[in-house]
Amino acid sequence: MFKKSLKNTILLNIGAFLLVAMLEILGGWISRDKYDSDYAFYVWQLGFAISIMAVIWANHFILIPLFYDKKKYFLYGLLLIGTILLTSYLKGYSPTSWVGVYKMFFFLIYTTGTGMAAFFLRRSILFRRKNDEKEKLQKEMELNYLKEQVNPHFLFNSLNSIYSLSRQQSPETPDLVMQLSELMRYQLESAKKDTVLLKEELEFIENYLLLEEKRLSGRCNIEYLIKGTIKPLRIAPMLLIPFVENAIKHGAQSTNEQSNIDIFASLKNSTLHFLVRNSKPLGSVSASERKGMGLENVKRRLNLLYPGSHELKIKEAETEYDVNLSIDLTVSAVKNKE
Repeated sequence: MFKKSLKNTILLNIGAFLLVAMLEILGGWISRDKYDSDYAFYVWQLGFAISIMAVIWANHFILIPLFYDKKKYFLYGLLLIGTILLTSYLKGYSPTSWVGVYKMFFFLIYTTGTGMAAFFLRRSILFRRKNDEKEKLQKEMELNYLKEQVNPHFLFNSLNSIYSLSRQQSPETPDLVMQLSELMRYQLESAKKDTVLLKEELEFIENYLLLEEKRLSGRCNIEYLIKGTIKPLRIAPMLLIPFVENAIKHGAQSTNEQSNIDIFASLKNSTLHFLVRNSKPLGSVSASERKGMGLENVKRRLNLLYPGSHELKIKEAETEYDVNLSIDLTVSAVKNKE
């Protein structure tokens, strides 16, 4: 990385020198007859270009790093003016007139100012690019951390379901263990991807609900409805399941009474609408208290992966709790990650 940056800096400065030299030669071409020979003309113009670039290089590579960047602005200003004056004298002095010095001084002020503007513009672009790369890396690290959190959280909830059935000595336990293994296989495979097909994610939720329905032994009426045709759109994996887990945890699982969970998924154009509604048992926690790792995790993932292209509404009534999520799936999660 350092070698590449050094190479770019060298090439940029060589290009700047050649550009200044070419402009000086073209600018003085009309008056080249004043010189004794073409050779003298080219030598003078190249010397003029070297004088200009010498001031710019001294400013960029010595004065700015050693004084300006260390906030020694007064000393920096004095040394810069001194460098310009010295160069003006060496290049423009004539025993018969100081006019050349004055002209050279003001010309160097102009060219140095232009060079500084270009320098700080380039520095600003590089600084912004470096910050963007840093933010991208931090974002990727956070997303990976959040995704890794989903795995043990989901496994913990699923094992609890199997454990409950095993204590009841249910004959369905072996089959449910196989169902769980299929769910875990999907989860492990999807964890390696940035996105999965929406159809696969919705099927995963359906299989998870079948597992929970058996565990709850008829205490909960679960309705899962997918409206319309699901297009081959993609979505971040394990993004919807925390809402379903939350509904079961704070709905059916928290009471021995009959409860209801309704889940609706539909696609309008390319916007996914996902609604999870569960009945509230008496004495259940309020929305402000209903904050678990899974729900907070998915909120953060939504903000990172679909900024400005999703809407999450959570409503609490006396008898039910609603989560309504809309995501524009044309906005790729991979694109936002980048």
